[in-house]
Amino acid sequence: MLDKNSIAKRIAQEVRNGWYVNLGIGIPTLVANFIPQGMEVEFQSENGILGMGPFPFEGEEDADLINAGKQTITAMPGAVYFDSAASFAMIRGQHVQLTVLGAMEVAQNGDIANWKIPGKMVKGMGGAMDLVASADNIIVAMMHTNRAGESKLLSNCSLPLTGVGCVKRVVTNMAVLDVKGGAFHLVERAPGVTVEAIKEATAGHLVVPSHVPEMDIA
Repeated sequence: MLDKNSIAKRIAQEVRNGWYVNLGIGIPTLVANFIPQGMEVEFQSENGILGMGPFPFEGEEDADLINAGKQTITAMPGAVYFDSAASFAMIRGQHVQLTVLGAMEVAQNGDIANWKIPGKMVKGMGGAMDLVASADNIIVAMMHTNRAGESKLLSNCSLPLTGVGCVKRVVTNMAVLDVKGGAFHLVERAPGVTVEAIKEATAGHLVVPSHVPEMDIA
C-alpha cells in the first residue's frame, strides 16, 4: 500500500503545465513536493497566496509564510500575496484548474464529506464549500479505510456533506478510482495490492475492468 507521500506523488501526475492548482489540508499539501522539474504550476491557497512552493527544509521555515492549514511553506519566484476576498474571487470565478482535497468519506455519486464529525468541535467548513462548488476538476487524496478498517468509499456518505456530486477522481493508499455514473471505477491499483483486496475495502459500488494496471510512482 502507498504512504501519504506516495499518494501525493501519484496525484502530481495529474497536474499539467500552466495550471493553477489549489491544495487542501492534509495529504494534498504534499503534492507540491513532487511536481516535475521544469513544469510551471501555480499553487494557490485560499488564505491568500499564489505561487506556493514545496515545504521548507528544517531550519529554513518562515513563521509568517503559511498555507490554509497553518503549515509553513515556501514561495516560488514571482509569488504574490492578497486578501481573502481576492483569493475567493479567484476560486469562485473558476480560475483554478484543479483542486485536491482530503476527505473522511466519498460516495459513489461523487458526494464528499470532509469537514465535520458530529459531536466534535470544529471551527467551521472554511473554504472547502467554495472549492467544491466552483471547481470542475476535484481529486480526493485519502486513505481507503479508516482506523477501524471500515471503508471510506461508500454508497452514501454518513457524515455531513461538504459538496454534492463533485468528486471526479479518488487516489487512496490502495487505488486510483474514477467517480462516474453513480459508481467507483477502478483505474489503477497500488503496488502489491490485489483487486480482491480493493473490492473488500470498498463499500460503494465498484466497477472493475478486465485489466487493472499497477500504479507507476517510480
